Amino acid sequence: MTLTSRRAALSAAVGLAAGAALALPGCAKDGAGEADVSATEDLMREHGVLRRLLVVYRGVAPMLRTAPDKVDADALGEAARLFKTFGEDYHEKKLEETHIFPQTQKAGGEAAALVPVLLQQHESGRRITAFILAKCANGKVLTGDEEPLARALESFAAMYEAHTAFEDTIVFQAWRKSLGAKALDEAGDQFEDIEKATFHGDGFDMAVARVAAIEQRLGLHDLARLTAPPVMG
Repeated sequence: MTLTSRRAALSAAVGLAAGAALALPGCAKDGAGEADVSATEDLMREHGVLRRLLVVYRGVAPMLRTAPDKVDADALGEAARLFKTFGEDYHEKKLEETHIFPQTQKAGGEAAALVPVLLQQHESGRRITAFILAKCANGKVLTGDEEPLARALESFAAMYEAHTAFEDTIVFQAWRKSLGAKALDEAGDQFEDIEKATFHGDGFDMAVARVAAIEQRLGLHDLARLTAPPVMG
């Protein structure tokens, strides 16, 4: 075999190997040429959107105590509306409460024992969201509402930070393990269909764009501001 022939054969082999690698489970591509997102990853990245809203809540709370007249109440209300539509009405009700929690309880174990607490926290969160929306309905925070609203934002953030962490590390993992590969793949397709039907498109991308706009309006968009200072001994 000539050098040219050996190079051609090697190139063909590399091409076949690359094609096989692209066909491996979990590396499939959708029509847009982007890697598919697994059901578990999708749930966790939705939590990422909600956590960014918690960062907004924690950022606004001290502002309410020191300069309430400078707080954009409309933007804060928009944050609560996004948490309601994307977090409570879609992620919690349509995915977790309808699909994740029942399967998790059926499987039993540590994750199943957490479900009643998680459901209780969903209800508590919805009450707090309704409170935030009511306090922002006038387009400004009224005198006397600053401290109760600040406490509501902080308590919500503290609860949901732990809530999502336990779901990500215990509940979602148990749910994933309770399903076979085929059932998990089908769940991912089902969740995608629910998302598209709910938001008439890619709900995650829409939510990321909305939370970014909220962060800008409230002056909380610069991640560097949260960098911890050096520890002084």
